[in-house]
Amino acid sequence: MIVLHDATDVANPPAPSVVAIGVFDGLHLGHQRVIATLLDLARQRGARATVVTFDPHPAWVLAPERAPKLIGTLAQRLEGFEALGVDVVRVVRFDPALAAESGEDFIERVLVGELHALSVVVGEDFRFGHERHGDVDLLSHGGTRWDFDVVAAPIYGIGDRWSSTMVRRALDAGDLDTANGTLGRPFTLRGQVVHGDARGADLGYPTANLETAPRQQLPSEGVYAGVARLADSTWRSAAVSVGARPQFYEAGEVLVEVHLPGFEADLYDATLDVAFVRRLRAQATFSSVDELIARIELDVRQSVGIFEEFTANTPALLGWELGQRR
Repeated sequence: MIVLHDATDVANPPAPSVVAIGVFDGLHLGHQRVIATLLDLARQRGARATVVTFDPHPAWVLAPERAPKLIGTLAQRLEGFEALGVDVVRVVRFDPALAAESGEDFIERVLVGELHALSVVVGEDFRFGHERHGDVDLLSHGGTRWDFDVVAAPIYGIGDRWSSTMVRRALDAGDLDTANGTLGRPFTLRGQVVHGDARGADLGYPTANLETAPRQQLPSEGVYAGVARLADSTWRSAAVSVGARPQFYEAGEVLVEVHLPGFEADLYDATLDVAFVRRLRAQATFSSVDELIARIELDVRQSVGIFEEFTANTPALLGWELGQRR
């Protein structure tokens, strides 16, 4: 897959494209339907299947105080596009200059000038351009002028609409069934392992402390059963704590701590993918450290059992369903 970060990256001679536009945060099932439409049209037209995505999220520039947290990193998004079969991704930097650009100018500059669009696929509620004045009708007018078709993909979902907002709300509520069902795969955090205070090791259950990307969406505070991918791309059982460790601190920073049963090697500075499979319980305080250790032991046993069940029933475990890091 080719990734283009600015106009100078565009292939020469240019190749015609069928283009899908959107942020695609999380690449949930609705996004995947849009990408499937893109791939079908690209095959029909003998063109490259191209995605235009934005980084950072436009809301970070337009309304930072209301900007959503991100379900995944840009790298995870690109890996998802590649796994789904996209040929080209144009990553458009969203900054004040782009926010001030009219929809007509964006069409002419990016869709026509850079990507030579034959067809453009967007969600039926897609908005773009200065003050979000651009919509499907404006795209259609541009298509008439520059000779490309516009396909407005319907809003997909079973009962409720599949959306990134739905995933965020479900994660905030600790509702993994809804979050993972909307994503079509387990929600997966990516972060770098950093040094902590070794509290877990003192209890007999060492943890990898995960430093995640800025503005990263987290599940609600609690203890989770999951799977974690190591540097050698193998997946292991994981018991994951998301919280401020109420047993030891009245208030503190929310941490993501990952215990890998039976794993003893050094993970510091490694990048770890952690997929959340099931919520085990809320964070809690216990009457004694011994009671806490007994509860952690149970959490770990449950996590191992859930991992064995999950891997047995998920043949595509090593595929993009859990994020296919390059």
